[in-house]
Amino acid sequence: MNNDIETILYSEDQLNRRMDEIGQELNEKYANSQPLVVPVMTGAMVFTSDMLKRMDFKLVVDPIKVQSYEGVTSSGKIDLIQDIKSDVRGQSVILMEDIIDTGRTLKYLKQLFLKRGAKSVEICAMLDKPSTRQVALKGDYIGFSAPDEFLVGYGLDYDGLYRNLPYIGILKRQVYAS
Repeated sequence: MNNDIETILYSEDQLNRRMDEIGQELNEKYANSQPLVVPVMTGAMVFTSDMLKRMDFKLVVDPIKVQSYEGVTSSGKIDLIQDIKSDVRGQSVILMEDIIDTGRTLKYLKQLFLKRGAKSVEICAMLDKPSTRQVALKGDYIGFSAPDEFLVGYGLDYDGLYRNLPYIGILKRQVYAS
């Protein structure tokens, strides 16, 4: 697996340090509330799991699964594969995502939860790739800015693989270009 990586963009230590900082911000904001944490599966599972360990407040976790990619490109269409079970009316919602890319998926989810009556919807993402944004959307808690490269590791995948790498790396083009 490691031989398929062009370069490591963010090491495990860098990821952990940044998550500690984001955790402090979230702890300050949500100390006296009980938000609903919604991981966008499957990519956000590793990031969410590690972030939950840093959240020192009561919360409920309810994952959602959407699909918007076909291979390595965004299809532009959002398919809701598995909805949450929670009622979001009056709730503060924190969407947990691995990477903000085109922004379409998170914009769709944010609008969906606000339409369902959520009090607020914030976005917490490990990576933000602003150069590929196709809709107006800004994350509230961002780990790192990312270049316009195909990234894998720490939950990010190519064809279901590489999610288990403990770092975020740039996948060699020859791996996915064939």
